[in-house]
Amino acid sequence: MTARRGRRERQAAGRDAAAAAPQPQPRLPFAPVPAVSADELEAIHLASLGILEEIGMDVLDAEARDILRAAGARVDPASPRVRLDRGVVEAAIGKAPRSFRLHARNPGRTVEIGGDAVAFGSVASAPNVADRARGRRPGNRADFDDLLRLVQALPVVHVVAGYPVEPADLHASIRHLDALYDMLTLTDKPIHAYSLGRQRILDGIEMARIARGIDREALGREPSLFTIINTSSPLRLDEPMCIGVVEMARANQVVCVTPFTLAGAMAPVTVAGAATQQNAEALLGLVLAQAARPGSPFVYGGFTSNVDMKSGAPAFGTPEYMKAALLGGQLARRYGLPYRSSNACAANTLDAQAAYESVFSLWGAIMGGANLLMHGAGWMEGGLQASFEKMILDADLLGMVAEFLRPLGTAPEDLAIDAIREVGPGGHFFGCAHTQARYRTAFFAPMVSDWRNHEAWREAGAPDAHDATARIWREKLDAYAEPPMDPAIREELAAFVARRKAEGGVKTDF
Repeated sequence: MTARRGRRERQAAGRDAAAAAPQPQPRLPFAPVPAVSADELEAIHLASLGILEEIGMDVLDAEARDILRAAGARVDPASPRVRLDRGVVEAAIGKAPRSFRLHARNPGRTVEIGGDAVAFGSVASAPNVADRARGRRPGNRADFDDLLRLVQALPVVHVVAGYPVEPADLHASIRHLDALYDMLTLTDKPIHAYSLGRQRILDGIEMARIARGIDREALGREPSLFTIINTSSPLRLDEPMCIGVVEMARANQVVCVTPFTLAGAMAPVTVAGAATQQNAEALLGLVLAQAARPGSPFVYGGFTSNVDMKSGAPAFGTPEYMKAALLGGQLARRYGLPYRSSNACAANTLDAQAAYESVFSLWGAIMGGANLLMHGAGWMEGGLQASFEKMILDADLLGMVAEFLRPLGTAPEDLAIDAIREVGPGGHFFGCAHTQARYRTAFFAPMVSDWRNHEAWREAGAPDAHDATARIWREKLDAYAEPPMDPAIREELAAFVARRKAEGGVKTDF
């Protein structure tokens, strides 16, 4: 028992040391899988243009309507309805970059978005948080910060994709200030800011600038913040989301438009119909962003899934979700845009459903060519819960995906003819020099399972996935070290937060 415990501690120490150093981003070594033929894809494209031209979308912000009108849109004078002739849409396609760098305050954590690069993000926007010992509870700042520390400690999570859980004990008028400050100080990875009105997103842009220690001109050259824009499906873009698109694009920061199209509820019940509506809504977002600032970075987001028709609850990790993920990636490539997808599940606890739905979601995203994976680690209960244990389980899954994406080596040392010669017929490779030189790095080493036989597992108390993941996240929090920040930058960041709080933050209705 003592020897095994010592080995586990050494392994944990080695993993924590590895987490301190930035890891190379995974790359897609194979072509994404298409969901439909080229002709069928073009039919979806043309149908989407028809929706925008004939039906249109409600754009609820007056400034956004003015921007679209200046770009050639037809705006109904008596309503928020906006229609885009296909020429207006076609003119916007090709302006946004195919790939770009999303900068972190630690240059070693900067990620590429687009091309064959893959960036894994953390769980985001859950209203509740859970772990096995304390159960499910409303989001709060203490858990918010601990989840951020876990994100920092997990090398396979590249991006802080939003609030891991909503810190609801912070007043809504100043919540974004404290939350962004914690994101920028407890981690040194790229971050997300919510588009919940003009002042909140402007504060986020300024705080990202301060944390990187650069001026506005440099920020305009180097995207350092991203935001997710969800359309209010079907066919509506609300005022805060419009403002987010416009202000982020003007600052040359990253806009990811992700229609919230759940087949059977907010979109047609067929995958093709839901994806066609998704595409129309995403294309209007593209036109708005490129009209606000041509060439600003834009990510095509896909989140089409289905609902349980008996209850109306969202379902994830389903065959329909996988098909939609493939199709979304195919459409993004049609427009030369980076693609966002998600790792999602509807499970309520850390069980078989949580694992297999996440695996299905991951493979739909990876096979679809996703460049940005939202909710990569920690998402549970259809997004209603951020789970400490699930974050560890998902990190294992992401590590397996990253290892799967690592290209096979075919150099002479990989073909290992000398090792085969050394062992010869009937021998084994455990002790040969080729194995001994590589055994620490040759295979993916999972955090959750150490592949013990049944007797050793029983001797250790028969730990299950809950036990293993709970132990690991606590170990990682115990070993966490806050990433360094220049004292002058920290002081400037804190002073900005204090000033904005003194000004009252943002107006709220409660």
